[in-house]
Amino acid sequence: MASQDELACVYAALLLSDDNVAITADKINTILRTAGVSVEPYWPSLFSKALDGVNVKELITNIGSAAGSAPAAAAAPAGGAVPAAEAKKEEKKEESEESDDDMGFGLFD
Repeated sequence: MASQDELACVYAALLLSDDNVAITADKINTILRTAGVSVEPYWPSLFSKALDGVNVKELITNIGSAAGSAPAAAAAPAGGAVPAAEAKKEEKKEESEESDDDMGFGLFD
């Protein structure tokens, strides 16, 4: 779980990003001092270096789409391999349905 120091720096970086201001250690420190939050001295510089050159808004909006893009790219192999892969998936589905029925967990018992 994130520490209070980390969260304070994250919120400060989000504030700066929302105002379209460059995220620097000095600006994070200014926001934290204004809010009355004290953090370990390395956190603001760590966050500023990690977010240097990163479009934070784009990073936030693309989090959900990044998870779905990898399987979509992997699902497009050469033309002949697609039917074989689909057949294997169908076989596995049928096997799992049968095993559920064997254990007494079938829907239509």
